[in-house]
Amino acid sequence: MQSYARSGGFSITGKIKTALIENAIYYGTYLLIFGALLIYVAVNPKLHLEWYQLQTIGIAAANTWGLFLLVLLMGYGLVEIPRSHWNGAKKGYLLMKTYFKAAKLMTEKADAEENLEDVMEEVRKVNECIKYNHPLRKCVDTILRKCPTEYQEKMGRNMDDYEDFEEKNINYPSEKTLVKLHKQVIYAVQRHHRTQVQWRMLLEQAFHLEDVAKNETSATRQFVHSFPQQEPESWLTRFYTPSVEWYWECLLRPWCSRILAIILVLFTAVVVWSECTFFSTHPVLSLFAVFIQQAERTYNYIYIEVACFFTIFFLSICVYSTVFRIRVFNYYYFASHHQTDAYSLLFSGMLFCRLTPPLCLNFLGLTHMDGSISHQNSEQTAYTSIMGSLKVLPLIADGFYIYYPMLVVILCIATYFNLGTRCLNLLGFQQFMGDNDMTSDLTDEGKELIRREKRKRQRLEDGETRRREWKERYATNREDSSRNRNVNSEPKEPTYTEMTTSRSSKYTRQNNRTERDRIELLQDAEPLDFNADNFTDDPLDSESGRYQPAGRYLSMSKSNSRIFDDV
Repeated sequence: MQSYARSGGFSITGKIKTALIENAIYYGTYLLIFGALLIYVAVNPKLHLEWYQLQTIGIAAANTWGLFLLVLLMGYGLVEIPRSHWNGAKKGYLLMKTYFKAAKLMTEKADAEENLEDVMEEVRKVNECIKYNHPLRKCVDTILRKCPTEYQEKMGRNMDDYEDFEEKNINYPSEKTLVKLHKQVIYAVQRHHRTQVQWRMLLEQAFHLEDVAKNETSATRQFVHSFPQQEPESWLTRFYTPSVEWYWECLLRPWCSRILAIILVLFTAVVVWSECTFFSTHPVLSLFAVFIQQAERTYNYIYIEVACFFTIFFLSICVYSTVFRIRVFNYYYFASHHQTDAYSLLFSGMLFCRLTPPLCLNFLGLTHMDGSISHQNSEQTAYTSIMGSLKVLPLIADGFYIYYPMLVVILCIATYFNLGTRCLNLLGFQQFMGDNDMTSDLTDEGKELIRREKRKRQRLEDGETRRREWKERYATNREDSSRNRNVNSEPKEPTYTEMTTSRSSKYTRQNNRTERDRIELLQDAEPLDFNADNFTDDPLDSESGRYQPAGRYLSMSKSNSRIFDDV
């Protein structure tokens, strides 16, 4: 399924073929090693294994590998989970860590954009090379549908290009090249979209933490947001008033985080002590075994259920939460807000399945319910009856299974002093460390990035507010003007003069210069009469309603015409 999801094939058959080839290579190596060992056991006369023993060996090998991973992940989670809740009460620490994440995410976001640009350039070349009538054009169309919308508009199909692809000597890409390109497009688009969503969510988190820091010194005890919240109104939002929000964010939440961290520290101490002492049956030193055996003597079955539930629940949280924190470059890691790719989801599901049996086996050892630990002929548990007992392999049952869980103490100490984080920092992978110059530089850079985004959002909010105000004001003015027109336009009886004026204006042309020029061109203009008794400046007199003959010069008026009588 992982190979199928990661394949760049254009059909179901092509994806299945790719998945089968990759799995044949991967699991063929394991089968080759297992076959060689099986032949050695069959040839060696000193070893006689039955089918049941062979099955137990396979299960023990799987549980040994799972127990190895289990202790590594548990050692990290036993310390990191209580510490994360304790640091959650420190608003300044969370804000600095958010700035640090912003600087790192901006670098990843820029890399994702550059990678997408490079891949889209390759897609553009292939799109221009392979025309509409090429046999591989369907594959190109499938690749284009996976591209973002803005790139699809730029690289639209050349439907007006009807040149035959066989007429030019062009080196066309093969189907394998298109499959590889398709795979690159899927990964680049998914990575780009993931970084965009993570950036928006990180901005919201940074703005919220900055609001909490500002509201801690508020005298009104009303939580004020820098930007209005756009959440749908419900009964919870009506209850969660600004006053309630201030008390929760500024007073109650830090104390709840500290109390929860202290409780988790106590659970961690109990688990570490039990992991180091569960092999001792006389006396019983494992606290989980003491609790279970005490309830067994009193036949308190409900107490046994509750104790087992909380024990497995805490162990599962410590182990599985570490799986969510693992990040192998950009190849495998969990991303929030539904941005995890299919390969990472399948990998995590496979890892959970591999960790669950050794987790159950470790729980049975802590509570002395496993026969190989208690050394009693008691009734087998459901797990032992299905998975078998480790007594068949004394080296694993009496050696690795007993002493390896003690390494959880060393792992807890290493996690407490951040040895893994310091090693990654030395290798060039920037990690958040309070006493590091690189951390300070990235924190300052992230703070400036958050400040820049905040100013940009404030400008957008101000622009929206101004547009909203202008719309409201314009709508109010229109309503007032329409109301005034309705008030002033009361019906009254028209007079004879108004009736005459309206009738004449109905059949009179308006005083429009374009209309007058058109009439002058259509009608024959009379010659200028310089001895005329009267003069009209406009030959198209709209007041008289008829055409006036020939225009007059202003100097040829009646008062001045006598000067030129002798001419």
